[in-house]
Amino acid sequence: MKILIITGTVAKDNILKHVKDYKKHELYMKILPIPIAAFITPKLIIYHLKQEKTFKSINANNKCNLNDFDMIITPGLMKQDASVIKEELNIPTVKGSTNSADIRLTLDILDEMDLSTTTPADILIRDKQYEESMKIINAYDKGSETAKNELKKMSNILIGDCPVGFDFPMRVLGEIANATSFTDDELLNKADYYINSGADMIDIGMTAGENNCQKAYDIVKLIKDNYDIPVSVDSVNPNEIKSGLHAGADLVLSIDHGNYEKVIKDIRDYEAAAVMIPTDYSKNYVPKSPREKVTSLEKLDNKCKGITTIADLLLDPINSPSLTKSLDAYLIYRRQNPSKQMFFGVGNVSELLDVDSHGVHALLAAIAMELNVSILFTPEASLKTKNAIKELKTASNMMFISKHKGSIPKNIGINLIQLKDAYKKDDATIDINGLEQIKARGDGKFTPDVKGSFKIVVADGYIKAIHYVNYEKSSVIYGKCARDIYEEILRRDMISRLEHAAYMGMELEKAETALKLDKQYVQDFPIF
Repeated sequence: MKILIITGTVAKDNILKHVKDYKKHELYMKILPIPIAAFITPKLIIYHLKQEKTFKSINANNKCNLNDFDMIITPGLMKQDASVIKEELNIPTVKGSTNSADIRLTLDILDEMDLSTTTPADILIRDKQYEESMKIINAYDKGSETAKNELKKMSNILIGDCPVGFDFPMRVLGEIANATSFTDDELLNKADYYINSGADMIDIGMTAGENNCQKAYDIVKLIKDNYDIPVSVDSVNPNEIKSGLHAGADLVLSIDHGNYEKVIKDIRDYEAAAVMIPTDYSKNYVPKSPREKVTSLEKLDNKCKGITTIADLLLDPINSPSLTKSLDAYLIYRRQNPSKQMFFGVGNVSELLDVDSHGVHALLAAIAMELNVSILFTPEASLKTKNAIKELKTASNMMFISKHKGSIPKNIGINLIQLKDAYKKDDATIDINGLEQIKARGDGKFTPDVKGSFKIVVADGYIKAIHYVNYEKSSVIYGKCARDIYEEILRRDMISRLEHAAYMGMELEKAETALKLDKQYVQDFPIF
């Protein structure tokens, strides 16, 4: 196709750099006498194009008349609808990318999808990638025809009504750790938060060393009565396991050589599933080597015929005793048991590692996917692993799409990139030679504003600016966007000093960043 790219004076060099040696389409460029591409309008484009009879190609030794173009691509940041240009010039016109760095991406997909006159190309492409990925994932939801067909295979099972197995996304099991210490309202709030974060199942973590049979029953029943979601009872205490099963638990976490005989009949009678671990805690036996773990678990599985079992080789924390050795156990077990369901205790690693959790969860989910693990298990027991369930759900979806497409988990519309940049962004290169160079200096002086002061907090999913006048609270302005709040403050004439306005802009932006990243925000303190 013969394509005419519209841009301003600042972005032209970046575009030329990115389309250098581009061969798929014959490209032309019209540089409007406007520095910033976002300030270009359809009327300006129409006016300037009508002034030029012929255009010279930037990647071929050709010329083209305006009427011979197959397409016009406007700046993605142009605010108006590009269809006005098409109507006036009778040439198909679409919006390009918001950043010049994505121009090749835009050009590459022109033959594969229709671009928009209102939505920038890069956003449209990534939205489409996300929609296509989620369409695949949603096809495997419970009750779907795809799920019903896949459940006919031996490698897939049901836990409650949740389809689990090789042919489904890895399911996320969220643990309410020390569940016995919470009130009913607190338990329901946690369950609600977990479900909204993407948990496929809720785990009721009992308190080790205690005998809380009644609480096991009550908590499992509370969750089952209020939510349509599979629930597991997390204990090796046979009495607590039985109580949880009587209340409707769909999964037992866990059985070992020391307790299986006491609970296997109940598990069978209630048609629940059970996670097996290669221990015998009644005799303080914990296998050490990978081979010992595998042998112990295979023996236990042979003893548990007649119930649905899921193998947990016990993922170890780093250097305690060894993450890699525990992964070796998973590898050996998978080779010897190619169709067995497996369980991955992700929290054992991420909770005991001082690293931002989203990258850890992505990598562990990738390893789990290659091992054909069915369940990813985690609590959210510390500040650094807040949002662990949401992160694991996203990671599980990424790995399922990667597996489904036979591709690497990149450019699939789903990602866990939160603090770095996924895509290159070009910025204007401005020549500052010859300008006065002024080194900034702050004096730290503070002059109270006669119109009052603000205390900024982040709470309940909002930024809240509490206005004080004469040291008394007068009102609260709240929102999720720093700009919305400071514009409201300006509209209401609540600030009289420029340095106060600048300070508020700085603090509100920090608060918005903290809100987006779910970090703690305290006014006047850095968030990083």
